[in-house]
Amino acid sequence: MQFNRILRKIIRTGVGKSRYWMAIIGLGVAMLLILVALQVHTDFNELLHGSRNQNERADYLVVNKLITNDMMGKPEKTVFTPEEQKDFAAQPFVEAFGAITAAQFNVQMQADQLGFQTLAFFEAVPDTFLDVKSDEWKWREGDQMLPIVVPRDFVNMFNFGFALGNGIPQFSETSIKSLTPEVIISNGMQQGQFRGKIAGFSDRISTVLVPQSFMDWANARYGKGVAKLPSRVVIRVKDPSSIELKNYLEQHNYSTDSEKTKYNKIRGIVQTIVSVVGFFGGVLLMFALLVFSMFIQLVISSCRKEIRLLVTLGTAPKRLQHYLLGQLVPVYFVTGVIALIVVSAAQWWASGVLAKHGMFVAPYPGIMTIIATLGILALVYIVNLVTVRKEIQAHT
Repeated sequence: MQFNRILRKIIRTGVGKSRYWMAIIGLGVAMLLILVALQVHTDFNELLHGSRNQNERADYLVVNKLITNDMMGKPEKTVFTPEEQKDFAAQPFVEAFGAITAAQFNVQMQADQLGFQTLAFFEAVPDTFLDVKSDEWKWREGDQMLPIVVPRDFVNMFNFGFALGNGIPQFSETSIKSLTPEVIISNGMQQGQFRGKIAGFSDRISTVLVPQSFMDWANARYGKGVAKLPSRVVIRVKDPSSIELKNYLEQHNYSTDSEKTKYNKIRGIVQTIVSVVGFFGGVLLMFALLVFSMFIQLVISSCRKEIRLLVTLGTAPKRLQHYLLGQLVPVYFVTGVIALIVVSAAQWWASGVLAKHGMFVAPYPGIMTIIATLGILALVYIVNLVTVRKEIQAHT
């Protein structure tokens, strides 16, 4: 006990007291920065890839070639060749790939209930890319009822653009689905008439869709009799903001909805901020370890006579090591716990704020944050253990 009282007095009143608190504060700030950086990185990945944050509208991209002056009047340059389709589908960021089949015939729609008729166009995509689930979505040769899927944006444009501008009533989606517009398809020499049926509204594909079976039949009957290469394709991607996707589209002069891919800039900014915060956290951690080592060296050096006397009287050097580590370990353990509590509180607060905006992250720290806390504490312990052993051996 006398041994412990002597060393406690040395540590608490010795010349290294200011360095001791500098090391504690530096360690706390460093741990806080590193844990915040790791937690932000975890949250950002969950926002991008978490099942609760999936955005089907953004995950599906319709891609076409960017039309340049040299390509004008040359439709053969705007289509995707089989080699281009194969290469696109093989990219690691593409989870599913499908060709959009365009109509090779003229389309006219007449909706007497809405009081207008218009030229239109049809396209078809594989059913796996369609976000409308309806028993009406089927067509066989001989059927007069033709199911149609229209983009929900078209409904909004009609209600808030065309209808208001022409003084005609606005229609709800339920009312529109009850309409049966007449559909006339032709190739100039022959034509066919069908009764259209709105099967649903798509948030995913911005085009007027008909079943693939109808498109194949109509192109064979009213088209040129030759299958055309697709000028547009649809892909499902895991991350529409990925840099690899952006670079691939730019390198091949492909174009898509930029609103769906613009988050690559935000992603880059967040990653940069996280990296900078993590870097400064690492630098501070190194300084904290250095100051800890200097503090231990100073304490042991300043009381080397007392330590030698205690060793001469029969005190084992290991006992001295255990005492010094026993004075330090609880302090940086408490520092680590406080840092983790602060990050947990911030995570809980951020989770609630993001949930109000339809974005979901876990209300508690990620496993990497907890592992990092234990790892930093283990690193500090090992460095201090090595320093204490080295200094005591040098002064006994």
